[in-house]
Amino acid sequence: MHSSRAQLPFICREIRKDIFQMINQAQCGHLGGSLSCVEILVSLYFTVMNIDPAHPNLEGRDRFVNSKGHATAAYYATLANRGYFQRENLITRFISLFSSFEEHGSTQVPGVDISTGSLGQGISVGAGMALSAKLMNSDFRAFVLIGDGECQEGQIWEGAMFASHYALDNLIVIVDRNGMQVSGPTEEILAVEPLGAKWESFNWETFTVNGHDTTQVSTCISSLLQNGKPKVIIASTVKGRGISFMENNPDFHSYRSLSDEELKTARRELGLE
Repeated sequence: MHSSRAQLPFICREIRKDIFQMINQAQCGHLGGSLSCVEILVSLYFTVMNIDPAHPNLEGRDRFVNSKGHATAAYYATLANRGYFQRENLITRFISLFSSFEEHGSTQVPGVDISTGSLGQGISVGAGMALSAKLMNSDFRAFVLIGDGECQEGQIWEGAMFASHYALDNLIVIVDRNGMQVSGPTEEILAVEPLGAKWESFNWETFTVNGHDTTQVSTCISSLLQNGKPKVIIASTVKGRGISFMENNPDFHSYRSLSDEELKTARRELGLE
């Protein structure tokens, strides 16, 4: 059963708490990019996707590919809050020895459709899923979350060309456009703009939304039509969203030890104390 849209901001807050506690406990993981995509994942899993957490391998379910696999803390936390497994597992087992909750997504975790980690590959997997749905006359959709720095990968555009050629209008790609990658702003490292025009040139239907507005994200996805074109939604987000000193700060792309004062500030802003 889907959640009401009024519940989504509360769910997002709980997931941000989980993300921080998971990564802080493990002293490993990617905070910035996990915090930026929370509303995207919540919109998908709580309002849009045809899924059943009690039956994670249901044949006709919508598929999801977390191509920005380093944001697995957000992915696992979303799955836990959606009911795929107990939330208690997150804090103690994330990136721990012999745990299924690896730093990058693992299909050993209930609800994970494909293991990911190497950037650029997810769109190809999603295109294969979407094509298989067409060949089987199934109506499931394939959703792929990619990063904006990931758009510098050549395989992204090979996948875009493939999806357009085969008219995969059941493939929806969402770009987490937080403007930052591990070494700094995307437009300084290797510019990806004009990003929307690039996708349109590959004959994709292109949309832009506020990626932290669950109503905008879910409404946009729900309005998509099967018109022969694959879809891309460019979601404007903030890296490190929800923790003031992490926002738009590439230093927090991956985890670094926090000072006592930073730890206290983060816990206070997330409502953990």
